[in-house]
Amino acid sequence: MGRMEVTADQSTQALKEELIWFQEVVNQSITLYFENQPSTKGVRALSPPDIKENGAPYAQLLKENNATFADRVLLMLAVVPHVQPQMLDVFFIRNQELNCDYSEFGGVKSTNRPGFQPTFETACFILGGHYLEERIAFIQNCTKNHFWFAKGVLDLDVEIEFILQQPIRLSHEYFGYIFSGERHLPQYSSKFPAREIKTELNWEDLVINDSVRANLMEVKDWLVHSETILQHWQLHKNLKLGFKVLFYGPPGTGKTLAATLLGKTTHQAVFRVDLSLVVSKYIGETEKNLGRLFDEAENKGWILFFDEADALFGKRTQTKGANDRYANQEIAFLLQRIEEFNGLVILATNIQTNIDEAFSRRFQSMVHFPNLSASERVQLWQNLLSELELSKDVNLHELSEKYELSGGEMVNVLRFCALEAAKRGSKAVPLADLIIGIRREYNKKNKTI
Repeated sequence: MGRMEVTADQSTQALKEELIWFQEVVNQSITLYFENQPSTKGVRALSPPDIKENGAPYAQLLKENNATFADRVLLMLAVVPHVQPQMLDVFFIRNQELNCDYSEFGGVKSTNRPGFQPTFETACFILGGHYLEERIAFIQNCTKNHFWFAKGVLDLDVEIEFILQQPIRLSHEYFGYIFSGERHLPQYSSKFPAREIKTELNWEDLVINDSVRANLMEVKDWLVHSETILQHWQLHKNLKLGFKVLFYGPPGTGKTLAATLLGKTTHQAVFRVDLSLVVSKYIGETEKNLGRLFDEAENKGWILFFDEADALFGKRTQTKGANDRYANQEIAFLLQRIEEFNGLVILATNIQTNIDEAFSRRFQSMVHFPNLSASERVQLWQNLLSELELSKDVNLHELSEKYELSGGEMVNVLRFCALEAAKRGSKAVPLADLIIGIRREYNKKNKTI
């Protein structure tokens, strides 16, 4: 994720001004509520700071989303616990007549973290107080589809159905953005079962035949021109927004590299989904585990890459018990989310026949990654060994003809040879090292050379 070039003083000043305004809003809301003072505008009479010329990350976030008065109150409720948590201590006031908390203040009690933890009920009170019309307007406008949730600025607790009980918490990604100008990716966990994958390589480093390259260029071209086709030409009526691609072929033939290059070329982040976390050992967790991932990917234009997809997208198992029924339901949910996804989804499998026939018809493209031919192996050997010094007895054409290796296996041979060369203090690579490296790869497959 990119980092904004903004000084610490600029960021601090932008937040300082917003915090002063928010403190006035909170104080005014409490005063109006307890003194029952009439006010036609309520807290909205307190104009927020002007951010038109402000380039700080916080100000940019507000401008990019055309944030309203209520939107700014919501965002400040997420920011304040990190910088001035005492500002919300006023909501710890207890109702002395009933000897209980004020239910209208909302909030979540936490034993792990001191301080008042605001909820949407808190925002509703600040903005509405006694005024029923203001409270109803807030409830109507703030749903789980609110852009602060949709864009991942606020964390959404999917288990809480009632919006007013939803905690207002700044996401890990936007915590970094607001305070440092750098967006941190969501943390890898069972709740977010994916990691971003990148590459320093380029298309010329991917050794594939012309047919495979043409298919990949078609996918790239769709990513580049889809907005023109669907939106400007209004063809979204007949064509689906999303694009589903199947990569199939033996391991080590370039499927993962191709996915990362598609993202690199089109400036889109690529996330590899961890299938071992997707299908949880706890029945019924799949929908929850994947919901946030799909939502964020759609809103941020990410590419989703499901590696070893045959583990999930195989033919349905025969229903012999409750676990089989749940497994089939979870797979059906996953297929539905992929079908509805408005971006690029890549599914990679080693065996094409494992893919469900009904779903395979929904792919816009199916790309076969075959084992490398001898001439392609020569090209890849030359690419991989270009920074090392081959001894005179090394003939890459003979090696390529004699030993059938995948690209991934050849990379492993390179690693072994580079390590041996480094131990000798020289970049020279003799034929013997290459043969030992190749033998090691053959042994993994119970083959001999």
